[in-house]
Amino acid sequence: MAINWFPGHMHKAQKEIKEILPQIDVVIEVCDARLPFSSENPMITEIRGDKPLIKILNKSDLADPASTKVWLDYLESQHNVKAIALTTEQPSVAKNLVHLIRKMVPNKDQEGKQINAMIMGIPNVGKSTLLNTLVGKAKAKVGNEPAVTKGQQRIRLEEGLYLFDTPGMLWPKIANENSGYRLAVSGAVKDTAFDHDDIAYFAAEYLLKNYPKRVMDRYKLEELPLHEEDLIEAIGRKRSCVKSGGRVDLHKASVILINEIRDKTLGAISFELPDIIDAENSHFAELEEKRIAAREAKKTARGRGRKNKR
Repeated sequence: MAINWFPGHMHKAQKEIKEILPQIDVVIEVCDARLPFSSENPMITEIRGDKPLIKILNKSDLADPASTKVWLDYLESQHNVKAIALTTEQPSVAKNLVHLIRKMVPNKDQEGKQINAMIMGIPNVGKSTLLNTLVGKAKAKVGNEPAVTKGQQRIRLEEGLYLFDTPGMLWPKIANENSGYRLAVSGAVKDTAFDHDDIAYFAAEYLLKNYPKRVMDRYKLEELPLHEEDLIEAIGRKRSCVKSGGRVDLHKASVILINEIRDKTLGAISFELPDIIDAENSHFAELEEKRIAAREAKKTARGRGRKNKR
């Protein structure tokens, strides 16, 4: 699926982050707990090296608790990674992040040296709300310093501990195209960037497979639809989205489904698990290899054609 976002600022932001990274001791990434893989920025893996990483699965109140537990265990099995789940209604838990940052770099903390952490996250994962909780009204950003570039903030969390905030960023290309659908369903991408119907069909297919009882209960269905288009049509009829002639307004029904996923009317839902992602990544990597091979074969064929004409 093609999502039309505009990554023109991405290269500049990436350059700025790389410039300050040598000063950073701990990297913090805020992800959406409903889609921890799809909402992570692949750039972080590329540039952080061996620096300690704190993965925050935010909005965990919107995610399936069982799935969140699987993700926390999976992430914590990785080297130098600590994972925690947060909701926007847990300010006290958020403030424990300061202690966790210090714990990730015990040598610096024990020696009383300044600790610099950097927080990153794509738009709409709740990074700003988390920052407001951490910083509070009494704290202020420190500007006009060599380490601070435009679009970034250097915030004093407490004595000897600073937090570098970076702008919310998306990236130019998504290797796993299903991640694009999930980002759109979650609201991480502006509604003008995609087709509601396209996204709703993706969500409907997933819900039928993973949350069938919830779908039937919510829309008072007597039997489970076999296909995603049947579910969208059933939702439309139940919500009186019917045009003249008795045809269902599928667009209106699609918007209803997406909104009810986002506002938790359908309950806590997670859209991916580590094993699903591993299988999808292998699939899309194989497709990409085939596309590259086909492109190279065409180039070779064109080259032979030109030689034969000489």
